Amino acid sequence: MGEVSERFWAKLPDGTRDALVDGLSQSELQSVLLDVTRRRAAKVTPARLLQRWQQDRFVQPSTIDPRELVQTQQRLWALLPEKFDGVQLSPVTPLGTCSAIATINQHQVVSTIRGTEVASDPTNELAIEAAVRRRAGQERVHLAACQRVVRAQPFDGPGMSAHFELFVLVSSARDTGSCRTEAELLMDHLSFWHAVLGDKAELTFTAFTESALRDRIEDTVRPALGVAFTEDTERTKSAGYYAGTGLGIDRGGEGLGDGGFTTWTADLLGDAKERCLTSCISTERLTVIGA
Repeated sequence: MGEVSERFWAKLPDGTRDALVDGLSQSELQSVLLDVTRRRAAKVTPARLLQRWQQDRFVQPSTIDPRELVQTQQRLWALLPEKFDGVQLSPVTPLGTCSAIATINQHQVVSTIRGTEVASDPTNELAIEAAVRRRAGQERVHLAACQRVVRAQPFDGPGMSAHFELFVLVSSARDTGSCRTEAELLMDHLSFWHAVLGDKAELTFTAFTESALRDRIEDTVRPALGVAFTEDTERTKSAGYYAGTGLGIDRGGEGLGDGGFTTWTADLLGDAKERCLTSCISTERLTVIGA
């Protein structure tokens, strides 16, 4: 991507990149790009449109039966505890939603010309909403959303698609010391996923960095859950994404979802005492396995 980009910029007059990146206001840049897009759209023929529909991985329909998917969604919402507020998210979010608070390259999301990006991870969006509510004085925030997302990186394998649906939880609260807040948030999330997946749920944690949370898992979380919550010492995935502890949420090795603690609300609010836990699963994979 970098080499292609540099070849493009080399064809333009000196100073063009700086002018577009820093020399124009957001509204001026948007006007320029809208004009370019309008002119390019005017050249699209019906035949070309049909070809793009068949070839562009971003627009091809999902293979999941929507009637079955809706049943999965309804079950998830029915099982969700009342303390979680449901949020109907927009299909677009401010530009930089993922790259500004998480370790995501902007090339992995679909950016628009209006200063937004197509939703690629609802946990990031809910973290922003959680920060807004925490700033407004809400003591503890629990949010849930179900959203279809688009990711720009290529996916290989059967059933893999550029767009898919996630059911996500995000909770945020202030630290009360000795990882008590983290333990309480864990119990809220894990209890829900156990209710969804049943006794065959495979709930795991990985301590990417050591903290008192391991003690709270032993003396508080496990006894309260009453189900297996095992440590995955082999996991390295997302070690740089989650802050301290990551979660695995699965059944039968299907790779349903994961989660973990992040610094997102702390970064958004400029308060290192803020704690934020996220977790999610793929509703389509859940539908396929019939959970």
